[in-house]
Amino acid sequence: MPSMIRRFVRGVDAMNYFIGRFAMYLIFALIGVLMWSSVSKVFFQPTLWTLEMAQFVMVAFYVLGGPYSIQMGSNVRMDLFYGNWSVRQKAWMDAFTVLFLMFYLGVLLYGAIGSTAYSLGHFSGEPFSFFWDLFKTLVTEGPAAAREQMGFLERSPSAWRPYMWPVKVLMIFGITLMLLQVTAEFFRDIGRIRGEEI
Repeated sequence: MPSMIRRFVRGVDAMNYFIGRFAMYLIFALIGVLMWSSVSKVFFQPTLWTLEMAQFVMVAFYVLGGPYSIQMGSNVRMDLFYGNWSVRQKAWMDAFTVLFLMFYLGVLLYGAIGSTAYSLGHFSGEPFSFFWDLFKTLVTEGPAAAREQMGFLERSPSAWRPYMWPVKVLMIFGITLMLLQVTAEFFRDIGRIRGEEI
């Protein structure tokens, strides 16, 4: 395999390993939020923010830990036939099926970008042009002009009413990391088909 592809695979693996190891510890943040929810309901006045905060932490745990899970090979597979195949046969199957995952993640990423644009006040048109115009305004005119361009910020309809854009930006980041990781896995499978380990 070319050295550029090897560097890409190793770089993506190192980045997702670091982020995934960090994401593992978000489970303790989730436990803390849920514990506080239980304690406040029993001994104090129930808090409004705990349920949605637990959902947001779970989203972070899931989308940041997904690429690490793929990297470690701990994702779920149907091993009825796959478990008895040779390394090369598994690599052929993985290289084929990962293309479907890439397509799915691409559609998911496009939807997340559109949803994030909506949460920042863009209600019609192409989300990419909105983000490009927002970036140009931020660079040329400053943060105040960019804030004016964003418009009405989406909030949750709950009693707590948090802004939705932070969790949607996190989803874009996590889906992008997953796309990078499955691309690295695709290159790794191509290497195995050719008899090389990356």
